Amino acid sequence: LEADEDDDRPKVAIIGKPNVGKSSIVNKLAGENRVIVSDIAGTTRDTLEEQILLDGIGLKLIDTAGIRETEDVVEKIGVSKAVGQAENADLILYVVDSSVNLDESDRQIIEMIKDRRGIVLMNKSDLEGVLDSRLLCKLTDKRVITFSAKEGIGLSELKDAIKDMFINSELTFNDEWC
Repeated sequence: LEADEDDDRPKVAIIGKPNVGKSSIVNKLAGENRVIVSDIAGTTRDTLEEQILLDGIGLKLIDTAGIRETEDVVEKIGVSKAVGQAENADLILYVVDSSVNLDESDRQIIEMIKDRRGIVLMNKSDLEGVLDSRLLCKLTDKRVITFSAKEGIGLSELKDAIKDMFINSELTFNDEWC
């Protein structure tokens, strides 16, 4: 693709705290390992863009640095870029680690996405979960999808939700999701 052709592609920002599986989700949606994945929190320090076709719909996936408070100068720049990408995205995929409780960083992200179109992915569902999807749904007013990037659980549901959003031009909140 030429650079000018993909500028009109809808932007899907993948945000969340460090080490929740954002890069793994990019790789799953892209269908190949395009982004470095590591157990080390803070591997992604900049935004990375990946162009994909999702059943004929061209999308620009944006992998972002983990959003958290940090004293690291470079990581602060990455966090700032992540917030900027979320503000300019057509759709936000907010990724949480379902095996750990929400914290202040999650609360800040939830506040940031409150009036935005988004989907919440409860990733790492292959581990013992501590988060309640109904509570997360009520906190975010977003559809919550149980997901495992490692096992591929929830991938088809995520793809369908993204396609519906762009085909129907909106992702409506449905109380039945909670």
